[in-house]
Amino acid sequence: MEAENQGMSLAEQMNRRVRAQATSDILQFNAEISQIQDIVKLTLGEPDFTTPDHIKAAAVASIEADQSHYLDSRGLLQLRQAASDFFADQYGTRYDPERELLVTAGATGGIYSSLTAMLNQGDTVFIPTPIFPLYFPVTQLAGGHVVSIDTSADGFLLTPEKLQNAIESHRDSAKVVILNYPSNPTGVTYTQSQLKELGEVAKQYGIFVLSDEIYSELTYAGKHVSMGEVLPEQSVVLNGVSKSHAMTGWRIGTVAGPADVITEIAKVSEFTITCVTANAQYAAAEAFSQGRTDAQTMKNVYMDRRDFMLRSLRNAGLRVVEPQGAFYLFLQLPERMRDSWKFAYGLAREGKVAVIPGASFGAGGDGYVRISYAASMEDLRIGVDRIISYMEAH
Repeated sequence: MEAENQGMSLAEQMNRRVRAQATSDILQFNAEISQIQDIVKLTLGEPDFTTPDHIKAAAVASIEADQSHYLDSRGLLQLRQAASDFFADQYGTRYDPERELLVTAGATGGIYSSLTAMLNQGDTVFIPTPIFPLYFPVTQLAGGHVVSIDTSADGFLLTPEKLQNAIESHRDSAKVVILNYPSNPTGVTYTQSQLKELGEVAKQYGIFVLSDEIYSELTYAGKHVSMGEVLPEQSVVLNGVSKSHAMTGWRIGTVAGPADVITEIAKVSEFTITCVTANAQYAAAEAFSQGRTDAQTMKNVYMDRRDFMLRSLRNAGLRVVEPQGAFYLFLQLPERMRDSWKFAYGLAREGKVAVIPGASFGAGGDGYVRISYAASMEDLRIGVDRIISYMEAH
C-alpha cells in the first residue's frame, strides 16, 4: 500500500468512489448563470412561499423552552407520531411511530441512509429516467450498480414490462427499484393500478421499492397513492415537509417502512448525523399536526401557474409534458435544438432565462428542459415570453 501511494498527493489517495463523482451539475449551472444580469431563474425546485407562521412560532417556542439538546437519533417521538398520523389520514398507510418511522436530514438524508443500509457491493439499483439525479451518485458511493430504465417512450412512467426485463437481465444482483412521484423533473405521477402492477413485479423478485414521495401533497388530480399502502412489506417510503410546507431549509425528511428495515437505516443516520436539529423537529411536528391544509393554498397557486405556462407554451406551438403534481414543466425542444445543455446556456446568456437541461436527469432527458414554476407569476410571464422569443430567433 505504501509503494502504491508513493508519489500520489493526499487528494489522489482519497476514496476512489468519491473521486469518481462530479459535483451536482444542476447546482453548478445555477451558480454560473446567476451571475448574468437581469436573468429570470426558473431553475431550482424550491417553493417561493415562506414557512407558515404557526410553524415558525413552534420553532421559536422550542428555543425559548431551551429545547437545545440531543434528541432520539430516530427523531423526536412527538414528530414521528404526528407524521404517522398525517400519513395515515392522507394516504391510508399505517406506521408504528416508534419502530417504523425515522426522521432524517431532509429527504436527501433519507436517500443516503436508505441506500447505504440496503446495498452490498455490486448490488443493482433500477432507476427509471429522467429522474432527480441524486440517486445515481449515492448508489455508486454505496458500492451499488446503476441500471437506468429510459421511460421517455412511455409517458415518463416505468412500466412493469420494462422493470421485469431489467430485473431479468440482472437477476443475481437485483436489489432496489427507485420510484419518484409526482416526478422531478416531469411532474407525472402513478395511478393506484399502475403502482399495483409495479408492486407485483417487485414482489415476484423480492426486491426493495425505494419510493420518494416528497411531492405527495402537491398532487393535482385526485389523492396521492403511496407505495407504503400498495406494498408495505417491501417499500421504504421517503417524505418530509420541504415541499408541502415550504420548509426546504429546515431539513426535515422522513423514512417509513418495515420495522427491521428501518432499524438498519436508522443506524446509518445515527452514524452520520447523530440526530436532526431540535428546533426544526418541533417545527415539523407542528407542520404535520396542525398544518394539514397548509399545502392546499400553495397547490392552488401552483396549479394556476402550471395552467398559465402550459397555455402559453402550447399556444406558441411547443410540446410540454402536462404535470399532475410537483411544480415542474418538462419542455420538449425542437429538433434543431435537441442538445439541452447547449440550449440552456444559450437561453441563459442571450435570452436571459435560466432553465435546467434535461440531460442532467439521465437517459431520455436530453432534448428537454425542466422549467420550475415555483416562481412569481411576474417572473413566469417574463420568462415564458423570453423563452418563446429566443426559440423563434433560433
